[in-house]
Order: sequence, then structure tokens, then C-alpha cells
Amino acid sequence: MKWEDQLYKKKFDLGLWKRLLKYAKPYRGRFVLLAAIMMTVGSVDAIFPYMTKIAVDEFMTPRKSVGLGGFALFYATAAFVQAFLVWFMIRIGGQIDQGLVHDLREAGFARLQKLSFSYYDKTPGGWILARLTSDANRLGETISWGLVDITWGASLMTAIMVFLLVLDWRLGLVTLVVVPPLVAVSLYFQRKLVIWYRHVKKLGSELSASFSEGIQGARSTKVLVREEGNNAEFQEKSGRMREASVKAAFFSAVYLPLVLILGSLGTALALSYGTPMVALGTLTVGTLVAFVSYTVQFFEPVRELARVMSELQQAQTSAERLLALVETQPEIVDAPHARNPEGKLMGRVEFRGVGFSYGEGEPVLQNFELTVEPGQSVALVGETGSGKSTIVNLLCRFYEPTQGSLFIDGVDYRLYTQRGLQSQLGYVLQTPQLFQGTVRDNIRYGRLQASDLEIEAAARQVHAEEFVLALENGYETSVGEGGSRLSTGQKQLISLARAVLADPALFILDEATSSVDTETERLIQDAVEKVLAGRTSFLIAHRLSTILRADRILFLEKGRVVEDGTHSQLMKRRGRYFDLYTAQFLDEGERRLVEA
Repeated sequence: MKWEDQLYKKKFDLGLWKRLLKYAKPYRGRFVLLAAIMMTVGSVDAIFPYMTKIAVDEFMTPRKSVGLGGFALFYATAAFVQAFLVWFMIRIGGQIDQGLVHDLREAGFARLQKLSFSYYDKTPGGWILARLTSDANRLGETISWGLVDITWGASLMTAIMVFLLVLDWRLGLVTLVVVPPLVAVSLYFQRKLVIWYRHVKKLGSELSASFSEGIQGARSTKVLVREEGNNAEFQEKSGRMREASVKAAFFSAVYLPLVLILGSLGTALALSYGTPMVALGTLTVGTLVAFVSYTVQFFEPVRELARVMSELQQAQTSAERLLALVETQPEIVDAPHARNPEGKLMGRVEFRGVGFSYGEGEPVLQNFELTVEPGQSVALVGETGSGKSTIVNLLCRFYEPTQGSLFIDGVDYRLYTQRGLQSQLGYVLQTPQLFQGTVRDNIRYGRLQASDLEIEAAARQVHAEEFVLALENGYETSVGEGGSRLSTGQKQLISLARAVLADPALFILDEATSSVDTETERLIQDAVEKVLAGRTSFLIAHRLSTILRADRILFLEKGRVVEDGTHSQLMKRRGRYFDLYTAQFLDEGERRLVEA
């Protein structure tokens, strides 16, 4: 099932909440304190109508004032205690709320660092962003403030029922007759609400993904004149979300008035049966006033509990989505007996009968065999889809072979820890990735404990220092978001310096010069020759001028090596590589000269 089609089907899932509440364990003490506070608040709230009864029966009806001062002092003290408890409740609830949001986001981000590349291949960034922002916020609010309302509501309702039955059990039973229909109505509407809130959440993720794509692809949108088409697609998705939101709002809007109607019915029953009892003298006026107050007050926590249940249904969809991220298991995990490489790897690489396919797609590699000796530079050439990137992705263990094995220094690389293996890899991408910060910060990213002198030496080695020193603040210049303040060539040189600083045993360059000018290409080529000396390296290149000095050039076709040799050897064979090279670099007259 594709991510965008995923829609959870369960009703209220107690097991889901138990899994989620493990993140609340650090706040158990605060939860207990908060629950105790709210039970006290609910109990104190239930006292005030009874005090109204006392005021009517003891002071107003007999028109007496003896003891009124003490009664007023007690009432004022209860009000002050209630105000203090509410302030304390807000403080503790806020700590729980923000703490949970913080912990959930940390757990989600930590899981993202562990997940395999395949997860990012099939999961849009907007989908992930929605879970770590809006979903985490909703869960923090619902768990903390939901506990407040549930504990207060349950305490107040229990206390009110006790007071009603103690004051007059017959009138109390008549008044409470509306509770069973209230429960039935609540269950029906909550089932409807959860369905539509899940639709709203699902469509919200699709909108977030559309926003993310729109921002990242703004330049392509302008060039391809796709503004109107994008608007139409977005309006269609936004329209579907609006329809789902309106239906959810409809059920919510109908539910709350029904609760109010049932509450009013309870008050009407109290007045209908209580007024004749007052006339007959079997019920005091103060007791009837208390009953009316209690019936009105009883349905206030009912409304709050109904709201909390509605929010819980919405939050359950957030919990389902966030836990789906946090509990996703990486496809690539270290074996129980995996170990770090002992010292620096020599760099002997062997693909033994390797097969691989992405998901359930066609095999990219089948029975692939390749041996690379330590220190060799191997260039991978071929058409798009020939398997070049797959080979280096397998080497980096971003993916693992579905068949066969890959050995490094004679050891199946699955016996190494991922951290230990990848710490000895240097990878320079076609599109260099820089992070928010300074030039120095971005180079240091290759080895965080590196000194300033080591960082500057790495920049000099790849010919980056000249342009770095020409920047406004030299190494302390901010590169902007994603390196936006630098040219592509400058970003590539910084990326190369970062890889050099890590001093890897295996080096991979993926189209490192495809997006730079000729002068920068020359600088990168010169730097690469120095960097690759003595290191096993794999180079992916469409611009063949960058691989002329490679020890081996492999021409790939549908996951197979069809030609293997140096540049001069392959040119003499006049095969596929010869055709590609001459087509790229020579005009027809030069080609005839080469063939002669």
C-alpha cells in the first residue's frame, strides 16, 4: 500500500495509547500531581451548589444572619483555594505538554537518522514534516490537557451524583435518567467523527507534501510554465480536504447541541418533579435550587468530556501517524555479532554473485561479479539505469544485496557495523549538500573533532582556500540555507574538503563535476587526483574527461560489465566506450582521424 493511500481503520485503540504513553513515563510524578489537583478542583466545584442550598435554607428563607460571616469566610476561602489550584494546574499541565512534544519530536528525528535510504525513497518530506510538527503538537496538548479535563470531569460528575442522591435519592434518580441516552449519542457521534478526522489528516499530509514540492521545485515550475497546472492540482486536493473538514465539523456541530438539549432536559425534570415537592413541604427551596444548579453543572463536564473524546479521536489519528514513523524499523540493521573494522580498511572490494532490485521492481543487478584491489580507482560508465548508482549504494550499504555478498578486505561487509563501515567512506554527491552555518562548520562536518588548522589544510588540498579567503568573512562566512550564497562549484569544493577531512579509506564521487564550469572542473580534477592517491575509489561520470586517468573504466549495460579496461585500452577496442567517448568529444573529422 502506498503511503498516500494509507488510512487507519480501527476504532478507539487502547493498545495504541499504551504504546504512546511510554513517552509520558518521565512525567509520571507530574501526571499524578496533576490528577490529584484536578480531583480536588472537581470536588471543590461540587461544593458550591450545596453551599447555595445552605445559604437559601439557613439564611435567606428564615431571614437570619447569625453565622453568615463564618459562612462567607468559608466560601471565600474555597474560592481562593480553587483559584490557586487552577494556577498550579496550568503550570504543571504546560510542563507536561511541552515536555511530551519535545520528547516525541526527538524520538521521531532520532528514528529518521536510523532509517534506511529506502524509507526516504518512498516517503515524501511533507509527510514526515507533518508528523514531527502538527501531529506531535496535537498529541502533547491532548495527553496533558485531556488528562486535566477527564480527571476534573469524572471527579465533578461523581461528586454531583453523590450530592444529588444524598439530598434526595428519588429526585436524583429522575434527574439522572438522561445519562444513558447521552452515552448512546456520544458513542454514535464519536464513531462518525473518528472516520472523518482520519480523512482530514490523510489529506492534510498530501497538502503538506504539495507545499514541500512547490517550494523545492519553484524554479522548474517557472521554467516549465506550470503555475496554472500546479494551482489546479492543489485546488483539487485542497477542495477534497475542505469537504472532509466540513463533514467532520457537521457531526461535531450536531453533537454538542444534542448534549445541551439532554442537559436542559435534566434541568426540566428536576424542576418538574421538584416544584410540587417544595409545594408539599417534602423538599426545601434550597435543595431544589441546588438540584437545578447541579443539573446545569453536571452537563458542563459532560460537554467537556465529549469535547475531549472528540479530540482523542483526532489525536488517535496523530498517534497512529507519528508512531508509524517512530516505530518504523530500518530495513538494514547490524547483525548481533557485527563489529567495527580494526583500524583503517585496506580497500579491497569484491562483489560475489550480487543481485539487487528496488522493492518488487525488475532486477538492477544479477549475479554481478567485480573485484577491486586496494588503491584502485574505478570509473563507472553507462546509460541511465545501467546500475552505476546501485553499485555505489550497495558499497556504502545504503542498501544490501538481495542475492550474493559484498566483501571488503575479505570480510562480508554485513559483519561490520554500519557506523564503523560508513565512517571510512567518503562520498561527494552530484548536488553537494551544505548545511546552515559557516564554511568552517560545513567542512568540520566531515570530522567534528578536527582542529581549525586541519580544516584549513583540507580546504587547501582541494583548492578551496582561495575562494574561501575571498569571501566576506573567510571561513566564518555563512553559506546560507543549503549553501544558497555560494556557487555550485564552490559548494562542490567545500563538499570535497569535508570528505577529505574525514580521511576515508574508500572514496566515491558521483558526477562530482557535472554541474560546474570548465575552470572549476579543472580544479576539482586536480584535487581529486591528490585525494584519491592510495585510496580505493569509485567514480560515476557522464563527463568522460574526468575519468581519463582512472585505473579501470567499467562500461555497464543493464547491470552487467560489458567492457573493462583503462581509457587507452578501451579506445583501442573501439567498442561501446569508444563510441560514447568519440560521440561526446570528437567531431566527425577528428573521429575519422582516430579510426585511421
